[in-house]
Amino acid sequence: MTNLMKTTSLATLILLFSGCTNIIDNFNAPTKPRVDNSIEVVNYDSIKSIPDMANIGFEWEKVNDSRVIGYNFYRTELDKGSNELKLVKTMDNKYATHYVDKGLEPKTRYAYQISSITADGIESKTTDAYIVQTLPRIVPVEFIQAISNLPKSVKLIWRPHTDTRVGYYRIEKYNTLLNEWILLKTIKERLQVEYLDTGLDDNTSYKYRIKAFSFDDVEAAPSKVVIGKTKPLPANVSNIQTTNNQAKRITISWNASSTSDVVKYAIYRSSFSMLGYSKIKEVNADTLQYTDTTEDSGKAYYYKIVAIDKDGLENYSNSVQGMSFNSISNPTSNLAKIELNQNYYN
Repeated sequence: MTNLMKTTSLATLILLFSGCTNIIDNFNAPTKPRVDNSIEVVNYDSIKSIPDMANIGFEWEKVNDSRVIGYNFYRTELDKGSNELKLVKTMDNKYATHYVDKGLEPKTRYAYQISSITADGIESKTTDAYIVQTLPRIVPVEFIQAISNLPKSVKLIWRPHTDTRVGYYRIEKYNTLLNEWILLKTIKERLQVEYLDTGLDDNTSYKYRIKAFSFDDVEAAPSKVVIGKTKPLPANVSNIQTTNNQAKRITISWNASSTSDVVKYAIYRSSFSMLGYSKIKEVNADTLQYTDTTEDSGKAYYYKIVAIDKDGLENYSNSVQGMSFNSISNPTSNLAKIELNQNYYN
């Protein structure tokens, strides 16, 4: 089928609204169609329509004129004050009696006129203006909630849309760097009403909203904006103490984290204050002391205590140094002093 476009000026919208004007008569040269008044016109009373939000379906009775090979559909948009009539569809089969005009605006009035066409491009007079209005948009999602205090995530729940024309949802998240809403996720089922946004920063707030879409991609207005905040890390332990008076041992003690859902502590050790830490022990939340053994006396280590909550969130303390006691300080020098004293008295 071939799509054509022809433009005309409406004589007056008032006449058009009345449904008793023939817009095709207002075409200006050189785009004015060639009209033969003897060609059979589509019966106006046979035209029926079913509107949706973005589409309008039409039905009409075919004409019996043997010269007719199809139909032209003309349209203008009334609610925008349009003064142009456009050829939106040429149907090249006279037995075709149904047409769907797509990509329209919701809750908008359109006027249509149909002409019969012959093989050499001559048209009949058009029908009078047939006025039809598309349906309004789907209403927004009415209820949405953001559930906070989850580890590195925010949970969104909403009430399923009651309009069965809803085909899917789009979840949008506010990007604070771009200062705009971005698409986070498309939910393809009307009855699916939960989404978890994961991999988020700790103790951080995020904004969300949801849009419902029809099966033919007409969007509703966005829902209200909701804010969800991720769970903070557990509080650090405090008052970490280490010993330096135990042979081949270092005892580390600390005060408990103030966070109520801490379930255990991990002890990390390194020979360096800034790097190279490895876990040497985990203890339960009631244990606030650990004794580390060393191979040599006088050995120094750095320690960090990690508070771990029930969700596995961890918070590392600052490093502290401990040392095992060196019970013999420089034994070679002491032996030399003893021998020197013996020689002195001889």
